[in-house]
Amino acid sequence: MTQLPASTARKMGLVIDLDTCVGCHACVISCKGWNTENYGAPLSDQDPYGADPKGTFLNRIHSYEITPDEGTAQLAHFPKSCLHCEDAPCVTVCPTGASYKRVEDGIVLVNESSCIGCGLCAWACPYGAREMDAAEGVMKKCTLCVDRIYNENLPEEDRVPSCVRTCPAGARHFGDLGDENSEVSQLVAERGGFDLMPEQGTKPVNKYLPPRPKQDHTPKGDIDLLAPLLAPVSEEPKGFLGWLDKALDALPGAEKNN
Repeated sequence: MTQLPASTARKMGLVIDLDTCVGCHACVISCKGWNTENYGAPLSDQDPYGADPKGTFLNRIHSYEITPDEGTAQLAHFPKSCLHCEDAPCVTVCPTGASYKRVEDGIVLVNESSCIGCGLCAWACPYGAREMDAAEGVMKKCTLCVDRIYNENLPEEDRVPSCVRTCPAGARHFGDLGDENSEVSQLVAERGGFDLMPEQGTKPVNKYLPPRPKQDHTPKGDIDLLAPLLAPVSEEPKGFLGWLDKALDALPGAEKNN
């Protein structure tokens, strides 16, 4: 049975804004590309162009239609990956020590050379964040791009997880959630960030920011929404238009329409 560290020096993780995410899947594609080309064994695909395609992804987007009691239906996009929990059950259940949590930054990783593909960690994870790679026979999971965030050969702006760097909507944020003064911690405090399924007791490091309340633009009764836009801005023309109107009236034979 693998032991968890009593504490970690930092708590590196993601803050995901559910109000901003547009479900474009750019984070999914960039994650797949980076982790296939760089860290560990490639993320394999099985029959990708066939009738039943399957593959290994470390980050997925789930979309849900929300129908409130009043107002219009909304579409919510929910990105999901490993939450790098403080009390990670996937680590303590691992029989070989392949799953472990780093003391220096709290990132949960898998030593692929020690993984026997038993799948116990996937059963223990309440978030479904573990994926068995069918080609490699080992368990895969989000690494927070550990090979990227500490790579001094990369420009400083690129030393963040690939999903964060790629997100066109700025819905993903990365930093030390153990530091209450960090940008991500302040963002969580300001927006009321929350844990996913806190009742599981896993203490996930990653946080989610709730969607902001949407303004209801549903027409009420016979209100014409275009009426304010079609109303004249002025009873009498002013400026250049006023001068032009008077000039046209002064032309011989001109008749003013009232």
